[in-house]
Amino acid sequence: MINNKTILAVITARKGSKRLKNKNLIPLDKKPLIQWTIEEAIKSKYIDRLIISTDDENIISLASKFNGVTIPFIRPENLSSDKATSVDVIKHALSFYESNNIIFDYVLLLQPTSPLRICKDIDDSIQELSNEIKSVVSVCETDHSPLWSNELPENKSMKDFLPVSIKNLRSQDLPTFYRLNGAVYVSDVEYLIKENGFFGAKTKAYLMPKDRSIDIDNELDLLFAESIIKSNSSNII
Repeated sequence: MINNKTILAVITARKGSKRLKNKNLIPLDKKPLIQWTIEEAIKSKYIDRLIISTDDENIISLASKFNGVTIPFIRPENLSSDKATSVDVIKHALSFYESNNIIFDYVLLLQPTSPLRICKDIDDSIQELSNEIKSVVSVCETDHSPLWSNELPENKSMKDFLPVSIKNLRSQDLPTFYRLNGAVYVSDVEYLIKENGFFGAKTKAYLMPKDRSIDIDNELDLLFAESIIKSNSSNII
């Protein structure tokens, strides 16, 4: 709870995964991927109820080993495909509690694919919420400027690949761009329902460093995350 407002945190973890089989349970530094998110979320001083929305029996078994996280329902089949959105899953969780006469003021989405996000990122994002700021979404700087990107025609010609305005500019001369990193999404519940998501006029960015912004989508992401973890461990005195 923060400022007398209650918070429901939802870790979304469906069974299926096309690129990495059983992605949410795949080992990262000898721990299942989802465990990284569970352990940090449990540390939060603001979360009132932490749940996992899943259809995976193995995830249910793993979660049962941790105090402070529950699985109040099995995610319905229609919300367990790759076509179901995170917002749909969040709405289902809120509806489940509403049907049991439990109403939350804020809802927090945590995805297992952001294992290097820490409790401080979660709590600092929550602290940004106010009457003026109804939703907070985490971002980080892009690795490369999108101004250096473009589509290619069939003949692969680069004649108009770069705008004339940025030709021959150095990277440090270009504006700074940011991207969604998938680590933290938190919102006032009424705002989320109204906007049908976390984005709107009263949404604010929470800036995270790149080394905590890895989004696990493939084997290369896993290797990168492993490298960061090992590097951080070696720097501990």
